Amino acid sequence: MGFTHISVMPQEVMDYLEVKPDGIYLDGTLGGAGHASEILKRLDKGLLIGIDKDEEALHYSRKKLGELGGNFVLARADFFNADLLLDELEIDKIQGALLDLGVSSYQLDEANRGFSYHQDAPLDMRMNQCQRLDAAYIVNEYSQEELARIIWEYGEEKWAKRIAEFIVEYRPINTTLELVDVIKKAIPASAREDKHPGRKTFQALRIAVNGELDSLSESIIKIFNRLDSGGRLVIITFHSLEDRIVKQTFASLQKGCICPPEFPVCTCGQEPRGRIITRKPLVASLKELEFNSRSRSAKLRVIERI
Repeated sequence: MGFTHISVMPQEVMDYLEVKPDGIYLDGTLGGAGHASEILKRLDKGLLIGIDKDEEALHYSRKKLGELGGNFVLARADFFNADLLLDELEIDKIQGALLDLGVSSYQLDEANRGFSYHQDAPLDMRMNQCQRLDAAYIVNEYSQEELARIIWEYGEEKWAKRIAEFIVEYRPINTTLELVDVIKKAIPASAREDKHPGRKTFQALRIAVNGELDSLSESIIKIFNRLDSGGRLVIITFHSLEDRIVKQTFASLQKGCICPPEFPVCTCGQEPRGRIITRKPLVASLKELEFNSRSRSAKLRVIERI
């Protein structure tokens, strides 16, 4: 299998992560090891910990990082369980962490994975190919009401109800391009946006298959809690739902106090634990957009442990 992987905002990630040569750093979404490679290059006696749900990503990354040399540990896991992995490695604190959410370039380019609406493939979309739930099951077995909810909530698609209605009418749907045809039938040509009409529905299905929003805020807090003082957590998101969760979670960590707004005096006693480094999210430069169009929707946020 041929891998292609272009990391999003690699220089910005390194600038904000401030990698120390003897530090311990976690890449919770290893993917094609683009960011991980840059971290490893900056380490001397330090350690890189990389995790991913995708066995193919781990296999490729192990080879790529091995060619660079240095200290690294890779494991098949969900970043939700990063704290358990750190416990297994007997590591209490880390000096930095990165979460690059969304789909890796190689997953999109590998036609048989079913993530792309440009290439025909079985409806799969699983990042962890050991799990049973895939896009085909959702498309062909879920009720029309549940399909409409998923497409609306996770894809923010205003044609969600009509798309769900057409999916049920044309079932069974077995491949990506079959689904694209159904979506095109559902959305009137005059109402289609400049972007691909299947984009939002495919995003919604991918999120539902992989549970991408499930416990995201809790995962962020878990990883943040393992940061050493001065350690930074860098997160890249690719759609508004993820970015909203990251923004709100960062804000709660910076605020500290959880008392209701109507309380005149804080009674919870919780002090601020984080300092938001990026007042507004960073976006890719025009130069980067010229060679990596997938960075167009990316937003980068950073918080520092205090």
